[in-house]
Amino acid sequence: MQLPPDFAQHSPEITLPPGHDRVAVHCCCAPCAGAVLETMKQQGIDAVVYFFNPNIHPETEYVRRRDELIEFCTLIGLPYAVGDYNVRDWFAAVKGHEDEPERSARCQLCFNLRLLGTALFAKEQGITLFTSTLATSRWKSRAQVDAAGQAAMAATGVTYWAQDWRKQGLADRRNQLVKELKFYNQTYCGCVYGRLNERKTKELHQRRPRPQVSAAKQGES
Repeated sequence: MQLPPDFAQHSPEITLPPGHDRVAVHCCCAPCAGAVLETMKQQGIDAVVYFFNPNIHPETEYVRRRDELIEFCTLIGLPYAVGDYNVRDWFAAVKGHEDEPERSARCQLCFNLRLLGTALFAKEQGITLFTSTLATSRWKSRAQVDAAGQAAMAATGVTYWAQDWRKQGLADRRNQLVKELKFYNQTYCGCVYGRLNERKTKELHQRRPRPQVSAAKQGES
């Protein structure tokens, strides 16, 4: 892995919320984390990356995503920690929702578990703020991720940073870094049920209403 020449040179200006000097960043994989961590690196944000994703199966997939993220963090000089791969707890948390598509109640339960774990990690480290790169994926619901973050904040007292990590050009930069760094760009979230229900997810995505484009906008294209 080799950084592109323009790495950490054109990131948006993002600062920590007032009253905080450090942040724990929950990351699920290098593709979702790339542009966010690049921005934090350029802006001098004191961040600790936390890989806590017992939803990823099989274990070979988990190891591949974990190791690529560790390699990226090492390359850009950001500290990281890896949470327990407590698969049994994850399966217990989503029991009864095995047949649901992405953005379902299963995803909410999954996010709840992972972001609570992140908030607890932050608290143990004396960090007062946490966030997640989960919603950088277009397949994920930011509302669900934020709801999980708010619930974790209520349970632990650690502040959830509800930054939209797709705005200010970060979504495009995410995709660019995936190509330039040749990240392993997986085709499913990692959850075994997500893979088994891919057809349901695609059908749900196709049924979602698309934004209306005005006649004036159509004329501009």
